[in-house]
Amino acid sequence: MFNSFGNIFRLTSFGESHGSAIGGVIDGCPSGIEVDLEFIQSELDRRRPGQSAITTPRKEDDRVEFLSGIYESKTTGTPIGFIIENTDQHSSDYDDMKDIFRPSHADYVYQTKYGIRDHRGGGRSSARETIARCVAGAIAKTALKQLGITVTAYTSQVGPVKVNRFYKELDLSLVESTPVRCPDPEIAAQMIELIKRVKSEGDTLGGTITCVATGIPVGLGEPVFGKLHQALGSAMLSINAVKGFEYGSGFEGVQYRGSQMNDVFYKFETGGIRTGTNNSGGIQGGISNGEDIYFKVAFKPIATLLKEQHTVDKSGNETILKARGRHDSCVLPRAVPIVEAMTAMVLLDYYLIAKTRTL
Repeated sequence: MFNSFGNIFRLTSFGESHGSAIGGVIDGCPSGIEVDLEFIQSELDRRRPGQSAITTPRKEDDRVEFLSGIYESKTTGTPIGFIIENTDQHSSDYDDMKDIFRPSHADYVYQTKYGIRDHRGGGRSSARETIARCVAGAIAKTALKQLGITVTAYTSQVGPVKVNRFYKELDLSLVESTPVRCPDPEIAAQMIELIKRVKSEGDTLGGTITCVATGIPVGLGEPVFGKLHQALGSAMLSINAVKGFEYGSGFEGVQYRGSQMNDVFYKFETGGIRTGTNNSGGIQGGISNGEDIYFKVAFKPIATLLKEQHTVDKSGNETILKARGRHDSCVLPRAVPIVEAMTAMVLLDYYLIAKTRTL
């Protein structure tokens, strides 16, 4: 249980980091959605390892194979099954860790909860699982595009290096122009230099990703337990290494008065009611108000360090761990497409929920 995400548009994922494959089943996808395999593959390529000097050197082609639910390049409305084979596992890199609990990993809690664990790359707890989310997210993005909805995320902070401009002041078309996926070229260069330096020291970095969704209609979300920001927060907090979520003005807004933060309504000359500001982040009362939805996601530094750390084995004996293997020093560049994928799945799911209100 709890391997599924979504209400109507629903993904169930399966597989482990060093198993034969990662895969999933997408249920509830509307029929007739044009499936662009090249676009889906490009989304997986954005997440895959080995794509630049600042990501893990593990080499995976990450080629998706669809097993069902697509015919003549269109979704049929039936479950979409898919797999992505794992081809470059170095399981022996983890032999020394079989009986050792890695600091800040899921090893101890998995062993205690289940009485057994797959120590190879973390098994089910590995971020390798998120590739299934990127497949589902790519299909959700395709459906949302037909509705005029776009989702764009970017790296807004790595360690102490941050973008100090609001997303509207940035050219988001530049996100893919640097390996760190930051649309501010000057800040991106600083981020890359910092990641390389920290990587050479065997250490890791955290940071934040900002996500923006545009073209959102009014009315997505439910008033009490199905609030749209609640769903987005839950989606983001399900991603490996995520430690925080804030939308709109977030924590920054608490220092101001209500008279400074309220989003005042206006009737625009072009027709329709809009807000003059968007401190609410496009969501009021748990329901989208038609403005851009924007939020930040905080990622902790990767827990696997290529330097010695104190820990214990499963018998409680103290020991020293120095991890081996191929690991990211900063998850942010590869997490950008994952944040987009989860956002797209939530928005499509809540769009479909809203449509049921009009039947």
